[in-house]
Amino acid sequence: MTTGTPQPPIDTSRPHSARVYDSLLGGKDNYPVDQAVAEHLPIEAKTGAIQNRAFMNRATAWLAGEGVDQFLDIGTGIPTAPNLHQIAQEINPASRVVYCDNDPIVLRHAEALLISRPEGATDYVHADVREAGTIIEAAHKVLDFDRPVALSLLGLLHFLPDDDDPYAIVRTLTASLAPGSHVVLSQGASDVNPERGEQGAQEYRKGGIRLALRTRAEFGRFFEGLDLVEPGLVTAPEWYRGTPAPQPEQSGLYVAVATIPYVPASKGYPHD
Repeated sequence: MTTGTPQPPIDTSRPHSARVYDSLLGGKDNYPVDQAVAEHLPIEAKTGAIQNRAFMNRATAWLAGEGVDQFLDIGTGIPTAPNLHQIAQEINPASRVVYCDNDPIVLRHAEALLISRPEGATDYVHADVREAGTIIEAAHKVLDFDRPVALSLLGLLHFLPDDDDPYAIVRTLTASLAPGSHVVLSQGASDVNPERGEQGAQEYRKGGIRLALRTRAEFGRFFEGLDLVEPGLVTAPEWYRGTPAPQPEQSGLYVAVATIPYVPASKGYPHD
């Protein structure tokens, strides 16, 4: 396993978004402070966590089926089967996956649970998404950035307020990827059910976690210069490719998959 920063001790006195997410999914790798936040969130938060996980499963399976064999998953969260590498390696056993999260408890579980098939590889980077350069440098040890990579930030962007400049973070990450790479994102919506969204944001703030829900248009800005894959920018249950349509249900989570287009070298990348 690779670490981008020294591993701090697990702080059980403060909630962490990865552990709150684990609690919402019914996991056991969380603490009373995390459970307290999860229990007071509106039911839409639990639904969104489940929908986010299902979207990851569908998107990863589609990408692997399309021949993608390299994945960089930032904001991994506590491992929950099936994990991304299990989905990808079920289709292509030689797939190589790098996970990244900033919660030290994720690292401890990653060492035990994120085990690759012999034909492929998995690695873990302990770093914050704001350390984009550190993440890319560490991921180079496993991934070949001269070939397409699928970059995913799922359930993460809404924990990056505007003063973190999340658009610049995503641009920095995508600028390191070869043409033909994919970008897989999800984002909590502020314009689907604003009242419930604000209720959720208040509960997170009580735990010291800032929540940055965004409109559909604001989420769309992350894909400027990229080519959206059908069905485009939709809610989580509406995104599927090559599988039966999921059951229709209300969702406050926007998702999309996009590709980095091939362009003449003289023109540079569209997001430069």
